[in-house]
Amino acid sequence: MTDGRIDLSAHVRDIPDFPKEGILFRDIMPLLQDPLALREAVDRLVEYGTGKHIDVVMGAEARGFILGAAVAYGLGAGFVCARKPGKLPHTTISAAYDLEYGTDKLEIHADAIKPGQNVLVHDDLLATGGTARAKIELVEQLGGKVVGVAFIIELAALGGRSKLQGYDVYSLIKY
Repeated sequence: MTDGRIDLSAHVRDIPDFPKEGILFRDIMPLLQDPLALREAVDRLVEYGTGKHIDVVMGAEARGFILGAAVAYGLGAGFVCARKPGKLPHTTISAAYDLEYGTDKLEIHADAIKPGQNVLVHDDLLATGGTARAKIELVEQLGGKVVGVAFIIELAALGGRSKLQGYDVYSLIKY
């Protein structure tokens, strides 16, 4: 604990060579399993969002759903799911993003965000910034305003913040 807060990084498990050799995976499942660490993470994300007049929190599939919905609840906001193509039952809009080995897409319902709504974009991890940038694009396609982009973990060496210039970016843990 530092300044009376739980050291959240102590609840992240390093898994070498997952999902492939040479990758060090930062596993947040131990953090989620610990009731005090989970509460601390949600409380800090809510604290970050307080005063930003957030109408909607957007979380990406799948780990972004876990804390994103809890943060939305804590802020008295709605929650929007950004999902892989073909997973949402209603009319959708999409945004593509680059991967090491190609591209992928995220979709949200076309009526998920109303013009002028303040949106907090959330995900578990900021790596290269591609998925976060796609979520921002989805918000802006519908006329929403991104008032913050919040993560549990930021892998600073991968430079994802550079794709988010001009946005307020917050991370609970930086590696």
